Amino acid sequence: MPIIQSIEVCAACVPLDKVTSFSSRTVSERHYGLVKIRTADGIEGIGFCYVGSAAGELFRVAVEQLLAPVILGRDSLAVEGLWKDMYQESLLQGRMGTVMRALSAIDIALWDINARSAGLPLHKYLGAVDMDTVPAYASGGYYVEGKTAEMLGEEMASYAAMGFKAVKMKTGRWSPQGEESRVRAAREAIGPNVELMLDCNNGWIDTVQAMQYLSRIEAYSPYFIEEPFSPDDIESHARLAKLTRIPVATAEIGYGRWYHKQLLDMGGAAILQTDAAVCGGITEWKRIAAMSAGYGIQVCPHWFHDVHAPLVAATPNARYVEFFWDDQVLNFRQLIDRQLDHKEGRVVLHQTPGLGFSFDEQQVAKFGRWTKVSR
Repeated sequence: MPIIQSIEVCAACVPLDKVTSFSSRTVSERHYGLVKIRTADGIEGIGFCYVGSAAGELFRVAVEQLLAPVILGRDSLAVEGLWKDMYQESLLQGRMGTVMRALSAIDIALWDINARSAGLPLHKYLGAVDMDTVPAYASGGYYVEGKTAEMLGEEMASYAAMGFKAVKMKTGRWSPQGEESRVRAAREAIGPNVELMLDCNNGWIDTVQAMQYLSRIEAYSPYFIEEPFSPDDIESHARLAKLTRIPVATAEIGYGRWYHKQLLDMGGAAILQTDAAVCGGITEWKRIAAMSAGYGIQVCPHWFHDVHAPLVAATPNARYVEFFWDDQVLNFRQLIDRQLDHKEGRVVLHQTPGLGFSFDEQQVAKFGRWTKVSR
């Protein structure tokens, strides 16, 4: 029987090769939360999340002391019931932040276990729309010391040369004039037929500041402007949506279906970027995606293509996977034993059971340590 026998947890700190900046912050290392869940019949599933650029040990505490006791000894197939009980147990400490990310990682591992038990790749276990590949955009365009607008354009062009029909760059760190030069360089480099996404990473304060940038940038036909404001400032997202013809995308650090419903009700997002390793796991991600379909809203999930590719493959209103082709920014790639490939702008799905990969234990040992909780 698929009875949960043990949970192993690791807080892994992985340094970046190059210090990298967004619109309003700079990152030198990534902290990831990892879990391995094993059932009494010997099936092991894995889950993971991004904790942030510091304090990864918060994840370990949340799993060991708060969530593991809820699920040990339970049937892994009782996914909805386990989610409900973990959420209820963590009402005071959780509902968002690291505790909800820990819940998300455990939930991902449960889906991995159950798909592996069924002998199916995750996208087929969920009920696939796409069987073999899913459309992707190449994500990059970060701020690195000495990187000019022309160099940014060359980077974006390199993604198009790989076959990607859509690319994404950061924006908002330079002045409005400077950002226009960056967007112009990117558009000229990729041409008119490649989608160009812009990511502000919560960099602007209000719609006045946002429009100082977007009024200059609209001419270059961005596919969306991502995270213009703090994620909790839903009203500003909704106001901006009425001021610009660029679609507003957000919710990558949105927690739970209730936040997403408020965002949709207020018209704060034309595109949801809900992250399964943030929002409450695959269980909650599926609820949010189904709800957004009722609003006529598409989903383009954030980050972690390793889990989001199969979710996009199983979701009719999902448009793109965000894909990082190297480990310069998404250095989680260093912690797993198998990478997703891409072909002609599409991610090639794993066809082996579950997520289709495991942790690379030698690599994990360089950046963290496992501890175990069992019955």
